[in-house]
Amino acid sequence: MNIQNQMIKRDALKIRLATSDAEIRVAQKLRYLVFHQERGIRLSPENQAAKIERDAFDDICDHLLVIRAAEADNTELSVEDGTVIGTYRLLRQSIASQNSGFYSQLEFDIAPLLTRKADLKFLELGRSCVLKSERGSTVVELLWQGIWNYVRQHQIDVMIGCASFDGLNVDSHRDALQFLLLSNKIPEGWQVQAHPQRRLEINSGSHTQPDMKAIISNLPPLIKGYMRLGCFFGLDAVVDEAFNTIDVLVILPVAKINPRYFAKFGEPTN
Repeated sequence: MNIQNQMIKRDALKIRLATSDAEIRVAQKLRYLVFHQERGIRLSPENQAAKIERDAFDDICDHLLVIRAAEADNTELSVEDGTVIGTYRLLRQSIASQNSGFYSQLEFDIAPLLTRKADLKFLELGRSCVLKSERGSTVVELLWQGIWNYVRQHQIDVMIGCASFDGLNVDSHRDALQFLLLSNKIPEGWQVQAHPQRRLEINSGSHTQPDMKAIISNLPPLIKGYMRLGCFFGLDAVVDEAFNTIDVLVILPVAKINPRYFAKFGEPTN
């Protein structure tokens, strides 16, 4: 299977990998709109001037694009076959290990996990975003279909990545973080800790029973999506001041994915 040649379509939407530096730059422009203009992340002067969100990892990653086959309202998001409205960044372990590692390793001490699971192939997911006017289940499902096809093509065993809570106010997210991290039923051998200098203290010491229904309802959509798939979370959270977020590590072994999703996205071996 070659996802780059096998176009995935749904109505006027399609998903494929970026095939050139110019298309990667369009993904970076979309990230600029979502992460900087909408969410207010800090950028380098170079990125600010170019109106892109870019880092050194982009050069070694594959970039999924969701494309709407229509003339762009914002021509900066145009590619040959339409307008880029969604993107996800993919980094295989075989590539990361030949370069500067995974992006997640800037926040979390992943090395012991990679050593313990040396017989497994890891894939890092990151920089997920969708144009504000296009957000909905169809675009998200296309992104996941693209990821899943990529996982099968490259025989990936484990997906990892950082998932975020917006804002740096720990108190506003404390109950949700405690729910995710302190109630996390992560199996032996899969535990990952934050780097000590980045670790965020989330245990308030309060004995008040939180409203679990409200916590789950208000979780960020991406985190809820990972939970439905059957992920684990790392043992800690960290503050990402540049992105104005509080991050947790998501660990999703392919073998643990809820089988009901295979009817929609395909069996792991197909």
